[in-house]
Amino acid sequence: MSTTDLNGIASELINYSEKSIVSRQLLKNPSGNVTLFAFDKDENLTEHSSPYDALVNVVEGKMEIKIGGEPYIVETGTIIKLPANIPHGLVALEKTKMILIMIKG
Repeated sequence: MSTTDLNGIASELINYSEKSIVSRQLLKNPSGNVTLFAFDKDENLTEHSSPYDALVNVVEGKMEIKIGGEPYIVETGTIIKLPANIPHGLVALEKTKMILIMIKG
């Protein structure tokens, strides 16, 4: 089995796009998926909810993530849990790359 440092190579796997959010799905199967995102500064995902738990791993940058209306500032190296069925949204406070790990089940 081989290993990969996704945090270390994120900058090689995805590029920023001006005034946009770019995504690249790294893994998808019936039990969940792993997606890498690149957010330009001030780009956001409006509040929504998911029936599945998820983890956000910020690999570069800084963002505000609101979970159930409570704001959290997350920066490079931070991992935060997005609980199932709890509304959440986010905004990039600077150019940010993050890995979203969604677990179904």
